[in-house]
Amino acid sequence: MRIIVAGCGKVGETIVSKLTGEGHDIAVIDVNNRVIGSITDNYDVMGIVGNSASYSVQKDAGIEDTDLLIAVTDSDEENLLTCLFAKKAGNCNTIARVRNPVYWKELPYIKEELGLSMTINPEYAAATEAARILRFPSAMKIDIFARGRVELLQFVIPEGSMIADCSLIEMAKKIGGGVLVCSVVRDNEVYIPNGQFVLQAKDTVGVIIAPNRIKDFFKRIGVETHSVRNTIIVGGGKIAYYLATQLLNYGIDVKIIERDIERCEELSEQLPKATIINADGTDQDVLLEEGVETCGSFVSLTGIDEENVFLSLIVKKLNPNAKVITKTNRSNIDFLIQGMDLGTLIHPKSITAEYILRFVRAMQNSIGSNMETLYYIVEGKAEALEFTIHEDAPVIGIPLSQLKLKENVLIACIYRARQIIIPDGQSSIEVGDSVIIVTTHRGFGDIRDILADA
Repeated sequence: MRIIVAGCGKVGETIVSKLTGEGHDIAVIDVNNRVIGSITDNYDVMGIVGNSASYSVQKDAGIEDTDLLIAVTDSDEENLLTCLFAKKAGNCNTIARVRNPVYWKELPYIKEELGLSMTINPEYAAATEAARILRFPSAMKIDIFARGRVELLQFVIPEGSMIADCSLIEMAKKIGGGVLVCSVVRDNEVYIPNGQFVLQAKDTVGVIIAPNRIKDFFKRIGVETHSVRNTIIVGGGKIAYYLATQLLNYGIDVKIIERDIERCEELSEQLPKATIINADGTDQDVLLEEGVETCGSFVSLTGIDEENVFLSLIVKKLNPNAKVITKTNRSNIDFLIQGMDLGTLIHPKSITAEYILRFVRAMQNSIGSNMETLYYIVEGKAEALEFTIHEDAPVIGIPLSQLKLKENVLIACIYRARQIIIPDGQSSIEVGDSVIIVTTHRGFGDIRDILADA
């Protein structure tokens, strides 16, 4: 597909990286000449310097032959205007990043009036992921499938757990059915395990499970399931606002520490039920004074990755029992923080890329299936995808034991008529099923991609 990406900041570059990796023809637009130079040096893309909301700039980028335009500049207004011009000039699909809470509340109207194919708010998406974790802090990450009826949880096996040193077959005998281990990370290696795979303490494990079984599952394997009653957030930006709004609705007490007095005043008006503290949240004395040693959870959301890492390490030392969430945006520090105990990591730019890649792959689908959901799991080293099966899919009615799958592909769950099926070799896929696939491959957009001869 031919795609134009307008705006080459952190989010834009991440999107370009993912899309070029899947073989798309990409053009990029940015007002900064040096940014365009860096992108074109690092990726095989065409670069245009200029304002993406200009028709002449879009024409130079090839808008008339473009299938999709993605507008992710720093300005909501420019993104919306860029998409409006692209729709008129190229009649292509358009995706706009919209971050301002004022616009976010009116998105259904904006989307319809401007003919947008999709809107994305990285801060809201990141806040939603963080809120999901704080509602169930035993997990490191929770991804949702089948419209909330199936979940993929990632957690670390604690020392002394009943499933440590167990094969997956033995684990199933101990805890019963309804749970499937679909991924294991050990020493930075990713495994798509079979029944003979033996789990170890400190493995990071991904399991497919129904939401109503989560507490019982964790109780059986010796993982605490206490809920968070309060949280301290350092950094009062857009993510903090969206996160606090959701947590307050869940009945969780929220305290936000922000050094900018004007932003504190804004948050006090927007979040009257939250406690807003005007102070430097990176000051350890401030953290102690505001109760970090006894808080149930802590979220570091400053605009500087190094500050967030530093804060999370301090809190882990002061309050080992707190659930900690750390926001990072720069991929070039990932290799430095691997192995650090930073709790759950959230990457707004990667979450945005997930949403957009899901849309792009859905545009490419053949008639065999629709891709409904895409998540990067185990720090982006694998993908979990959900497909809805149509009539001519080549997998229908065949026992799974007879399907010739590519290596490192696992059919993790089948959702049929409100029933969650953890499949075995005799299970089969039928029309209308939602099928969850876990794989270390990249670029699957149709259910037939899982087959060895695809």
